[in-house]
Amino acid sequence: MLVINPDECIDCALCEPECPVDAIFAADELPDSQSDFLSLNQTLCSTWPNIVEVKLPPEDADYWEDKPNKRALLEEKW
Repeated sequence: MLVINPDECIDCALCEPECPVDAIFAADELPDSQSDFLSLNQTLCSTWPNIVEVKLPPEDADYWEDKPNKRALLEEKW
């Protein structure tokens, strides 16, 4: 999972088509079923480090791609 800092985002929408699992939405297009991720994103973007170089996806990315209800699996330690 990645998060986007809304204070640094310039709303260019370039990240949306680049997301391999179509998980990035403009705030005004966010599905109701994903609304709790908006506040989670705001919280995590202030503590998680910025990514400054391209990295390979995790080895188990394909396994998790279509799993439903992943939000319940996040451990909130922040």
